[in-house]
Amino acid sequence: MFPSRRWRTACYPVMALLAGLVAAQIIATLQVYLSNRSLYQTLAVIKDAGYLIVPNEQFMGLFHEPAPAVYGGLFFTLSAGAGISLLSLASAWAWDRIFSRKPLPLILLLLFWAGSMAAMNWKGISPLATAYFAVIPPLVFRVTLRWMSHQTGDAPRSSAPVHLITLSLLASLWAPQLNNDIFLDFRDRVLLSNTFGAMITDFYYRYTLYPAEVFKSLDQKLLKTCSLDLVGKKPLKKLLEAKLVGRDYLPIEGNGRVDLKIRTSGRDLYLENRGRVILKTPPNAFLSAPDEVLKRFSSKTDRDFLFRQFTYYSLLIGLPVTLYLFLYSILLFFLSWCVDLRTASVTAAIFCFLTGVSLLMPLWIGHGQPIEKDHVDRLLTSGGWQERVAALKYVRQNWLDAAGLPSYQRILSSPRIPERYWLATALSASRSPETYEDLLRLIDDPSPSVACMAFQSLGRRGDRGAAAEILKRIQTSDHWYTQWYAYRALKELGWKQTDSR
Repeated sequence: MFPSRRWRTACYPVMALLAGLVAAQIIATLQVYLSNRSLYQTLAVIKDAGYLIVPNEQFMGLFHEPAPAVYGGLFFTLSAGAGISLLSLASAWAWDRIFSRKPLPLILLLLFWAGSMAAMNWKGISPLATAYFAVIPPLVFRVTLRWMSHQTGDAPRSSAPVHLITLSLLASLWAPQLNNDIFLDFRDRVLLSNTFGAMITDFYYRYTLYPAEVFKSLDQKLLKTCSLDLVGKKPLKKLLEAKLVGRDYLPIEGNGRVDLKIRTSGRDLYLENRGRVILKTPPNAFLSAPDEVLKRFSSKTDRDFLFRQFTYYSLLIGLPVTLYLFLYSILLFFLSWCVDLRTASVTAAIFCFLTGVSLLMPLWIGHGQPIEKDHVDRLLTSGGWQERVAALKYVRQNWLDAAGLPSYQRILSSPRIPERYWLATALSASRSPETYEDLLRLIDDPSPSVACMAFQSLGRRGDRGAAAEILKRIQTSDHWYTQWYAYRALKELGWKQTDSR
């Protein structure tokens, strides 16, 4: 008969994590939904004022639908939600196993919990960011203690050292791979190597910008609104408007809510946000260094900096550990039918370790020999797609003109997304009309990641004649991510919102 009580004790981590993730998903769905509605209102105001909006008008209806909020909420569930759940699980385990449920350690944990919520509101009240820290820890703590047996003879004491050893080994193997290209390498070599991984990648590009809008600072947002109605002098108002529009702070008339309100009082400008004065500066100081002033304004109004940082590290650490524990529990469930619990625990951990190594292998294999310039054209026609991608990366890093490498033409119709992606990136260094036409072809690529890189390359080439083509794609595209990159390309080409009035 299956040892249900002992298995329950061994698998309490996954039950506690599930409770935390479900709570996180509920909070995240509400958070993204409210953000979507707020963004819809902002875009509607910007559109009515005559400016170009991103995402475009045909996309705006999605902000009222539940699916983007649910799917977008998964980002926070699998990052911040996973991170908070893991910390709560570890705290409950330590209080029970190490401190034998003594009151003083619990008081210290409660103080740390209260401090984390206070930190989330240091620069202003963030109700839903706070909700993650207010709801998930007590829930996970309670579920953990309920499922965890007291330190008796049947408690599987060996499971914690097994997890510690396994996770430490995996961390030591993965740590050298953590660089700026780790996510791209993982996408190219692991996710895009199979159908399921390609679906995950497509899901990411379609829904990731919804949660991203939740906690961006002002200088990270694509479009911002401002009001200059309280600037008395018309010449000064025109000078301020020119500086602000060039940085996508778009003047809106009326008394509606805006990101930045500027008023004059005496000889100074007062920059306000949400009814509070954030900065005071002389007009000449603003006009001579608008980027510096607006960056300080953004920093002082950024309520979600800590939540962003926590989300990033939770994605980097919390999500992999959560996946490890879920895989471990599934394996343990089946193995416990065949062997005793301790043997099943060790065997499941070994399988998890081998899974982590198998995911790492494509990254190891991908690092080939150094490339020489004379061999680039030959590599572009080689049999292995990894070699072709490596050659395209070399072209990009060394700013070589792909027009002198005729072999690249074959990659335009490659069935592999990574090849087309890195080709679109490599073409940024070229200035030939031929490669310009190739980029126009790539901005219509069915893969959003390829189209995004093609837009980025058009912006970097500096050919202002491309602005008309980019504008056309923004107005007809049904994908937010590609519109976002297209708009950034327009800005690199020197285009300004005043052109759209």
